[in-house]
Amino acid sequence: MTHAEHDHHHHGDEGQEPPSDLALRVKALESLLVEKGLVDAAALDAIIETYEHKVGPRDGAKVVALAWTDAAYRQRLLADATAAIAELGFGGRQGEHMIAVENTPSVHNLVVCTLCSCYPWPVLGLPPVWYKSAPYRSRAVIDPRGVLAEFGLAVGEDVEIRVWDSTAEVRYLVLPERPEGIEHLDAEALAALVTRDSMIGVAKVPLPSAPV
Repeated sequence: MTHAEHDHHHHGDEGQEPPSDLALRVKALESLLVEKGLVDAAALDAIIETYEHKVGPRDGAKVVALAWTDAAYRQRLLADATAAIAELGFGGRQGEHMIAVENTPSVHNLVVCTLCSCYPWPVLGLPPVWYKSAPYRSRAVIDPRGVLAEFGLAVGEDVEIRVWDSTAEVRYLVLPERPEGIEHLDAEALAALVTRDSMIGVAKVPLPSAPV
């Protein structure tokens, strides 16, 4: 199994992985800045606490569910995602300029950041470990179909895969396809089905495990 495959198959066990060399260097730099009084440790903790526990994929899921149930909102989201997301009270740091890209039966969108790990924090919280890994960042562009297969998502050859490279200026949110057979669910119930991975593009929204 390659390193990339290891990261992808175990992306749900993020807490079990040892910190990378880069993470250790960042922590050392953070400690040095705090020690010299250049950074407020409490402020850093507050930011991390906010995006790790108070802001997360549930906010993005609410955006997706509303787009599925409100055609006018969906149009606003695709036309100006920053403004449409702000309508729900989400926005700010790492999400100042958002673009929503819609999956269809003929087009599948995948988001990556090839240079670092730019990511839409206001709607997805903190990025998963695999999103920041070098194998994902490089191979998502070179072999997106193969990367998706490693996540367990088989995309037909007749489906176009579009890869969107996040930057310091622009973040992307995938509007996944709404599964068939759940038209009776309201926005709240639909939001409960939407996963972080489906809004990055490495998964589809699963059907409910039991009839609802």
